[in-house]
Amino acid sequence: MEKLRRGDVWLIMILLAAALSAWLYTGLTRTESASVRVTAGGVAFGTYPLSKDTEVRIGSNTAYNLLIIKDGEAFIAEASCPDKLCMKQGRIKYDGQSIICLPNKVVVETVGGEASGEDAVAR
Repeated sequence: MEKLRRGDVWLIMILLAAALSAWLYTGLTRTESASVRVTAGGVAFGTYPLSKDTEVRIGSNTAYNLLIIKDGEAFIAEASCPDKLCMKQGRIKYDGQSIICLPNKVVVETVGGEASGEDAVAR
């Protein structure tokens, strides 16, 4: 195995600095959402504020998800799907986050945060 050359070290340092800058930028500029929008089977199920603690049962008796909104965060506490991946996706509260349960066709996404004034698409 060859030794690292001076140019290799500089390249690694530049890449690490760029990654750190991107991580800091996204961490400092994210905004908290005001509510979550729930769709089931492609149909709007409801919109719920993150400021009010709520439990929402989504679906039927056989195919369901239990959405919990607590302390300004939303998460799936119970699900009838076989893999339970939606329960493992964690808590959401920032703009652009979502929880998706493919077997039950449920999507929970954050909406209504402050506008940052920046667009993700370069012009």
